[in-house]
Amino acid sequence: MKKSLALLSLVALVGCSEVQEIGEQEVDAREGESSVPLAADEAVEGGDLVMALSQEPDALDPTTARTRAGRMVFESMCEKLYDIDAEGEIIPMLATELPDYSEDETVLRVPLREDAVFSDGTPMDAEAVRTSLERHLEHPTSARSSDMGPIEEIRVVDDHEIEIELAEPFAPLVATLSDRAGMIMSPQALDELGDDFAQAPSCVGPFALVERVPQTRIDVVADPHYYGADEVHLDSITYVIMPDHNIRAANLRSRDVHLTDTVSPQEFDALVDDATGEVNGLVLDSLGFQGLTLNIGNVDGTGQPPGEIDTVVAQEPAVREALSLAIDRDSLVDVVFNNWYVSTCTPMSPISTFADERATDCPEHDPDRAMELLEDAGVDIPVEIDLTVRNDQDSLRYAQALQASVEDAGFEFTIRPMEWTALLDAQDRGDFDAILVGWGGMIDPHNNLHNYFSTGAGNNYSGLSDPEIDEYLDEAARTVDHDERVELYGQAVERAGELNNIIVTYRLSNLGAAHESIAGVWFSPDGILRVSGAAFVDTEAAEEEIDIDELDLGDD
Repeated sequence: MKKSLALLSLVALVGCSEVQEIGEQEVDAREGESSVPLAADEAVEGGDLVMALSQEPDALDPTTARTRAGRMVFESMCEKLYDIDAEGEIIPMLATELPDYSEDETVLRVPLREDAVFSDGTPMDAEAVRTSLERHLEHPTSARSSDMGPIEEIRVVDDHEIEIELAEPFAPLVATLSDRAGMIMSPQALDELGDDFAQAPSCVGPFALVERVPQTRIDVVADPHYYGADEVHLDSITYVIMPDHNIRAANLRSRDVHLTDTVSPQEFDALVDDATGEVNGLVLDSLGFQGLTLNIGNVDGTGQPPGEIDTVVAQEPAVREALSLAIDRDSLVDVVFNNWYVSTCTPMSPISTFADERATDCPEHDPDRAMELLEDAGVDIPVEIDLTVRNDQDSLRYAQALQASVEDAGFEFTIRPMEWTALLDAQDRGDFDAILVGWGGMIDPHNNLHNYFSTGAGNNYSGLSDPEIDEYLDEAARTVDHDERVELYGQAVERAGELNNIIVTYRLSNLGAAHESIAGVWFSPDGILRVSGAAFVDTEAAEEEIDIDELDLGDD
């Protein structure tokens, strides 16, 4: 049954060892529960959980991975130095305590667990941690290096303690180490597999990879080497790739899958209000953003020096401003997403502790002014733009509504549907005019803003290079003063609104669902559905065998 509960308030790590609470701030998103709690006496031991993923993960390599779907799978396989609890607080995971800082905040000492063992049976020690962190920093295709800041050296203090030396204070580091940059990999597996680590990844985690069938499924089983193995209830998890929203919902109703990471906002009410009452909805507001990334300088691939793009959208800031004014954000969210998502125009979520009024200071929808800007710029009208979009129902529905809504303001979109992994490749290469995609969000805004707007950053798909926004974001990372960071991020948000390299249009609410036979699942504040502590609460469901090969996975 659908229930009502205020959205989680978050707690974010600010600066170094200081923790700041985020009070509940007013947002327009509809509300719901973010978890299905598990009582100690309810858990049925054993059983094979089937979870539907709305996207196929990219490489299962913590150093290079970029997708939210991949983060969902890593949750069961690859633990991190730090984690985020249900209240959003940074807590130790493979580390045993929050770091001990030097007086000048440039040296962090991190104590490590002594009982952690990789899935290949080799022990985790300080040398293994150093090896993984250096790989995240130095690998030529790393998606983590820009997350980790000015690390100068990682030193082994003893078998179970490392020291990280920074060139200057870097406030977001511990929050960064609570995601993929803090995942530790087996040095033995890295030595044997090198760049093919994703084919047989070995980390510390409740589950270990057994098999991956591309575009079909990922199988993991409970890892007997795991230090908390006696707290793991499930025998296995199978992640099945189901891009089609309707097919995911139908499989959940029939209990051919037990859990899904994403429910379409068009389907959510019907799914959780079904008269049978067999599905629990999961809802959590997000820290991320969605919208149009415009290619203004990505000619040689993400992270490479920007070049010149010969389109009016890339060349003329006034055209990008006009496009932002042409979009009726409120109407699109209401019509396309059944008002489950939130219209917005900035990459800063208002529920973040770093947000001020600039996070919600949006321009009014003004198609007349948009047309005036185009006429003043002297460009051909309509302005023609190829819009690359993921080939799924919600994305296509939004793209089509967007296409229709901007026609009167002088823009003509040609929609280019693309399979998800191909879209990611095109985004990396810079092979697009505009691309409809977004970011799920992380606790520290450095990972939401710096990575997308700083010159050469790992997620700067637009190819933006702007000294002013670079300085705001770099200075925000250097200072540990919370109020200073709020002001700097506010200035960065304002500058992003002037540049319009990413035209933010809405913010997701994380919508998932679990069959009533499953409990112990929850959305963490970074939008990742946690399932490794899940259990069946129905013996019949735990003993039931689902033939994965017979499932209708839909068309990608």
